[in-house]
Amino acid sequence: MHNQDAAMTWDPFPPVRIFDDAGHRHQANRAIAVSAIGLTITGLAELAIALMSNSVGLLGDALHNVSDVSTSLVVFIGFRLSNRSATPDHPYGYERAEDLAGLEVALVVWASAVFAGYISIHKLVVHGHTSHLALGMLAAGIGIAGNRVVAWYKQRVGTRIQSATLVADARHSWLDALASAGALLGLIGVALGYWWADGVAGLIVTAFIIHVGWEVTSDLVAHLMDSVDPEIMTATEEAALSIDGVEHVHVRPRWMGRSLLIEVEGFVTPDTTVRQGEQIGKTVEAAVTSAVPQSRAVLWYPRALAT
Repeated sequence: MHNQDAAMTWDPFPPVRIFDDAGHRHQANRAIAVSAIGLTITGLAELAIALMSNSVGLLGDALHNVSDVSTSLVVFIGFRLSNRSATPDHPYGYERAEDLAGLEVALVVWASAVFAGYISIHKLVVHGHTSHLALGMLAAGIGIAGNRVVAWYKQRVGTRIQSATLVADARHSWLDALASAGALLGLIGVALGYWWADGVAGLIVTAFIIHVGWEVTSDLVAHLMDSVDPEIMTATEEAALSIDGVEHVHVRPRWMGRSLLIEVEGFVTPDTTVRQGEQIGKTVEAAVTSAVPQSRAVLWYPRALAT
């Protein structure tokens, strides 16, 4: 039983610096809660007026905002699951749960795009009528303001705690503000006498949603496929090679949720002792940690240089 308890708290990648993980999670949960409340108020206000005015541009934007509340719940669950410790059957832990939650966000975005596109095309085909234009414009304005505030807050928190999922959700909300602007332009067009403007605005909103879906999906898939910024590779290599005794390096950074893990395979001269190799490794870890501030752990693997 003692061994099992030890395994439940085992960390496969001891951090090279102290991370306030509990504080980061608190910030993330607060950002999710605040955004959910803000988008609920914004979405319901838009939805009520959209149903009253029969504006498909506004309806698509309202449904998108309301659906964002469900994605906030998914992101929250992802953060909760990622907090579980590594176990014998999951030796790398559960941090990728955050990225999987991000993919759920992407699925909701794509579903919103399909629905918004359908109702927009339908209105253009049947020449649907739009009313209560002033209220509709007010609701679209609320959508713009609400999404901008929520996007700014989530972007700020997500960047600070290195959460790709929260940053993706922030970009999602920021582009939602543009979608609200599209709905506003459609209502202005109807007010000027162009009956088709609302349907076209709905299609513009759909295009924005598709753009969001593509960006969010591609970023998260790249994250899951261990894609990293080339600048991280370069900075890691330069930092490791700056240490005396390191002749050549192979570096393999990878993201696991919010954790950036960097493996450094360093080649040293054949006459380097084990003790010397360990000391070189500690120096390399310190140099890489300084050069790549977002790293959580740096793993050193010494190799003898072929003669």
